[in-house]
Amino acid sequence: MTVVLQDQQAIVLDVMHDTTYRYSSEVALAHHVAYLRPSEKPHQLLETFRIGVVPKPFVQRMSVDVFGNSRFYFSLDVPHPRLAVRAVSRVRLLPRYEDFDAHSALPWRDVVFRLAYRAGAHYAPENEFSFSSPYIPRHRELGHYAASSFTADRSIAEGAIDLMRRIHLDFRYDSDSTEISTPVLDAFHAKRGVCQDFAHVMIGGLRAMGLAARYVSGYLLTKPPPGRKRLVGADASHAWVSVWCPMRDGSSAWLDLDPTNDVIPSTSHVTLAAGRDFGDVSPLRGIIRGGGAHKLSVGVTVRPVGER
Repeated sequence: MTVVLQDQQAIVLDVMHDTTYRYSSEVALAHHVAYLRPSEKPHQLLETFRIGVVPKPFVQRMSVDVFGNSRFYFSLDVPHPRLAVRAVSRVRLLPRYEDFDAHSALPWRDVVFRLAYRAGAHYAPENEFSFSSPYIPRHRELGHYAASSFTADRSIAEGAIDLMRRIHLDFRYDSDSTEISTPVLDAFHAKRGVCQDFAHVMIGGLRAMGLAARYVSGYLLTKPPPGRKRLVGADASHAWVSVWCPMRDGSSAWLDLDPTNDVIPSTSHVTLAAGRDFGDVSPLRGIIRGGGAHKLSVGVTVRPVGER
């Protein structure tokens, strides 16, 4: 199977992510968690990062969660009708998967065997991502759908890539069709949704097959129409899938796949965090006292350094 990468050259990107909540009445007390600091990996070097919150928090700290993601916690104890969070990052992305051979991955049945429970066997971290999670319960329907991609002689990578391409063809991107709380099976039946739904459906199918898959949150560098400048704040957060992919030579790694765009991510995908599903790594969430109704606005800009 030929692996097509999205791009092949290293690139430095600036990312600006603005989130604003406007409340119908003042919030008296708030505690929030944000996943807005890009991860640091061999292919992704974080050059600069800063995050600002208005009003100023009385407590704020950065930590690492159980999955290794950077997590920013902050609390507000002053009444506020508006909350604004801005995260600004510069990341250097290096090509990856350029030498990846999907056929050199282990047969998918061997991977299922490795992940299956056996008394006394060593527990590997990858097992955490083969079980149900709050947003992605195990559904037989998802397993039946995924099974068509995993013929008897296919490697785990070949089957996962085929599943990615089928989802891209079978599902329609429709930003008005689902919400954050839409059950994965509803999106599957409707055959439409946004990147979160595409990722949840694919992960659900892989896990129902007995495989391990993570939900990845991040950003995607898009291209403006020919002859037009990039619009500030016009982009959005993105999501894709990472599949545990042991190789025949004994090595193993996570293979990222983007079913929304039918590509293997390279230097146009900026990774923020990875978890079991959207709930683990949502960009910003919290608990508030007061506030009434609220209006949320999010603006994301991703552009190459030096672009005017």
